[in-house]
Amino acid sequence: MDWGLKNRIARIISPADNKALMLAVDHGYFLGPTEKLEDLKKTIAPLAKHCDSLMITRGALRTSVNPDYPVPVVLRVSGGTSIIGEDLSQEDITVSIKDALRLNVAAVAMSVFVGSKYEYQTIVNLGKLVSEAEEYGIPVLAVTAVGKEIGTKDARYLSLACRVAAEQGAHIVKTYYCENFEKVVKSCPVPIIIAGGKKIPEKDALKLTYDALKAGAVGVDMGRNIWQSDNPVAMIKAVHSIVHGTNNVEQAFTLYKQLSGKPNQKSNNNKPNQKSNNNKPNNKPKKRN
Repeated sequence: MDWGLKNRIARIISPADNKALMLAVDHGYFLGPTEKLEDLKKTIAPLAKHCDSLMITRGALRTSVNPDYPVPVVLRVSGGTSIIGEDLSQEDITVSIKDALRLNVAAVAMSVFVGSKYEYQTIVNLGKLVSEAEEYGIPVLAVTAVGKEIGTKDARYLSLACRVAAEQGAHIVKTYYCENFEKVVKSCPVPIIIAGGKKIPEKDALKLTYDALKAGAVGVDMGRNIWQSDNPVAMIKAVHSIVHGTNNVEQAFTLYKQLSGKPNQKSNNNKPNQKSNNNKPNNKPKKRN
């Protein structure tokens, strides 16, 4: 690798411990103003100093992130369909490398939909993006997204998707955690970062983080499980205590409760992630597509 490429990767994955805590706030590119991400500035500001990098779109970056704060940026450069569209896997490259350079990004990111209707298009686009980004020393993060046709996220599928992304030249791969995740890590020659996925109880999200790192992931890219938490700052600090610290699940959850001002809270009393004015605290969380 050239110096610039190495330096940019070091801004995402800390050389001190080879670990990474990425904050995902790019959901609006297909979900729109999803819950707790309606006001981007309000959501991002208190969390940015606790993560290693932000996963974000260029519009959100320009309008909602303070340029005086030196948080490394992983720029989402793919898109093309929304949650109400025909097929989320029909993505294309929507941002030029020149614009990524203007934004001084640490990396660019796009989704690949292995096994979906538009598999060919997204894999070829990944190869083209890597070729162009390499000219300027910009690393590429490939997101192994799951299309509607893929009903399960097992080690066999994720190993295939991660390996395909790495073979196309991706420098980092973002994927999901699954049973036998060690198999996925072993078969992928580049660092793997785990997607946080849909909102789950705080202790479960901390367990996901701990298990993924123990299985060989270098870090997590967590979004909804942080900013949809009742106490986002407490949650990101708890996740940080696992990623860059030595805390196990129980220790991290105890830290979360202490920082939240709820030291006696039990792990099965987490509030739901989705609330309306008519919901009671014990209602089950709604499912997202």
